[in-house]
Amino acid sequence: MYQLHYFPANANAAPHMLLEEIGVPYDLVLVDRAKNAQKSGEYLKINPNGRIPTLVDGDLIMSEAAAIVLHLVDRHAEAGLAPRLGTPERATFYQWLTFLTNSLQEELMIWQYPDRLTGEDASATDIVRHGAETRASRFLDVVEDHLKANGPFFLGKHLSAVDFYLVMLSRWARPMAQPPRARPNISKLLDRMTGLHSVRRAYEQEGIADEIC
Repeated sequence: MYQLHYFPANANAAPHMLLEEIGVPYDLVLVDRAKNAQKSGEYLKINPNGRIPTLVDGDLIMSEAAAIVLHLVDRHAEAGLAPRLGTPERATFYQWLTFLTNSLQEELMIWQYPDRLTGEDASATDIVRHGAETRASRFLDVVEDHLKANGPFFLGKHLSAVDFYLVMLSRWARPMAQPPRARPNISKLLDRMTGLHSVRRAYEQEGIADEIC
């Protein structure tokens, strides 16, 4: 049985939704960030980076949300949440998952935690935060243009793990001046996704009672 170490609405959300969508048994283990538990000696034994999430799959211990997503779609190919290996569609799947992780997620992390770069310099923090939000907004525009031309999902008519990943990032981006739902095709995708039992159940289990994204 899988074991997913999580904290509500952190980067565990995408793997959590996938576990629900795939329909396999798993246990949730809370890593209480409010008590800095991700830096505890116990947690660092399984994740030396002190970050969330961590997935335990038998003797395999994994960190990094996108890597966990790839592991799950490969382990459960029958769920159809990624195209077949070696196909052009699989390459497109890799492209969008990497884009969301390396581009959009990176900027959202800087936007949420600018002080990690600036320390206590308030003026620099404001500049860094504004720049990150501007770049994140441009990346969301790229997603919007893609969905307008190729939607309703990232891979056209086929639901994939990439769509779940966007749900997670869209929740993080809700407080932006131009949030994801300000873009009509992203909004339509989010409506489809938040209507899924797997998405709603994952967030309910994490104690997220308000609007998901």
